[in-house]
Amino acid sequence: MSGRRLAKRAGRSLGLAALALMAALLVGCAHGGLEGEGEVTLFQVSTIDALMDGAYEGQVSLAQLARHGDLGIGTFQGLDGEMVALDGRFYQVKADGRAYAADPALKTPFANVVRFAPQRVLALRGTMSLEELCQAIDQALPSPNLFYAVRIDGDFAYLKTRSVPAQHRPYPKLVEVVKQQSVFQFNQVRGTVLGFRCPAFVKGVNVPGWHLHFIDQARDAGGHVLGLKVVDPRVQIAVASRFVMVLPQEGEFMHSDLAVDRGADLKQVEKGR
Repeated sequence: MSGRRLAKRAGRSLGLAALALMAALLVGCAHGGLEGEGEVTLFQVSTIDALMDGAYEGQVSLAQLARHGDLGIGTFQGLDGEMVALDGRFYQVKADGRAYAADPALKTPFANVVRFAPQRVLALRGTMSLEELCQAIDQALPSPNLFYAVRIDGDFAYLKTRSVPAQHRPYPKLVEVVKQQSVFQFNQVRGTVLGFRCPAFVKGVNVPGWHLHFIDQARDAGGHVLGLKVVDPRVQIAVASRFVMVLPQEGEFMHSDLAVDRGADLKQVEKGR
């Protein structure tokens, strides 16, 4: 299927101008085409650099987003909290650290979702920091040049997350917003860390490397993961052999300066510093 046809399909379903980018990476190449059964598509709204530049206007509703995936992360209209999509349910972790069932009518300016169909399961042993956990998963992956969706279930001896308060026009840059972030610390909590590992070549489009969010087992609290200590985690991994991105045709995105290299600011934002 051509990128043009995918763009038409996304445009019909979302009422937006869509840019569809497809990569026949692992599974697609193995099947000799772009439409092998069982393939996973990473569906994305807007770009990370647009979000960094203050394009916080919601573009796609959660009801629309749910048509493309049941596991994912992102944010909400006006940057109002951290998104967690797990088992087909969407949660909004607000600046108070609480996780709320998200209204399907809420819109997102940036999100990533997949229909999660894990192809590998890792049963890791021992207590691991965030860096050690990511390194252990990296070692089990076939290539750093593919997209991966992960779900990590376990008992967390310690976990540090953040969320941010809703913003209002004129929207500040994201690197300024995180200076207002709320930070939450959990001890001895059971729950799920989920998100994506993206290849280096998506710089400016998505977060190169790991981008993870958390929600506890009771679905009461969570946020963007800043650090953790997890014991004997169970890791499920899906390779996304397609990447589809839809771009808005209105709002701040249309005037964002996306020629600027925001790599240094993105690292600061991801680490919450």
